[in-house]
Amino acid sequence: MHLKFSQDIKILLQRLAEQPLSLGDVLAETSERGFSLVIALLVLPFLFPMPPGLTGPFGGACLILSVQMILGRRSPWLPHKIAKYKFPRYFAQILLQNLQRVTRILEKIARPRLSKIADHGWVWRLNGLCISWLAVLLISPVPLTNPIPTIGILLLAVATIESDGLLMCIGYIFTVLTTLLFAFIGYVFFIAPSLIPALWR
Repeated sequence: MHLKFSQDIKILLQRLAEQPLSLGDVLAETSERGFSLVIALLVLPFLFPMPPGLTGPFGGACLILSVQMILGRRSPWLPHKIAKYKFPRYFAQILLQNLQRVTRILEKIARPRLSKIADHGWVWRLNGLCISWLAVLLISPVPLTNPIPTIGILLLAVATIESDGLLMCIGYIFTVLTTLLFAFIGYVFFIAPSLIPALWR
């Protein structure tokens, strides 16, 4: 089974490998689907070891796009400085290699299902809300947690492209579980200073 997501991403990344494309170029070519495609493209690298300094710019661009989804926009927009960003060729090649692993999994689990959920008028905004929140968690300075919100963002981005209501529901559940996990980590860091004196007794 070949998904719209995997086909579109492969074409984009193959073009990126041949010549640098800006995020603005990608948005111009993909229109409404550009929201989910570019969001997936921005967060996909976080499933694997990433060069330092990219979390803020990539996560920030993801957040900007998802907030537009919350507002109901169907034509994506990025600030000029971010839209001009071009993926380096070496970076696109790494993405291409890692993409094969991800699409093998997605092609097994994603397909059009539960159309009453997928096509509901408020689902676009709800998906944007969940992706926005996960992008905030992605940007947060909690160490070694980048892949966790990334999985949730990818689930929702792919579900939106494929009109997969079941995968959307799984994405919502994953968002809640991720929130609870980060809340627990935050609580541990909050109480850690008070535990240190007790450990020395």
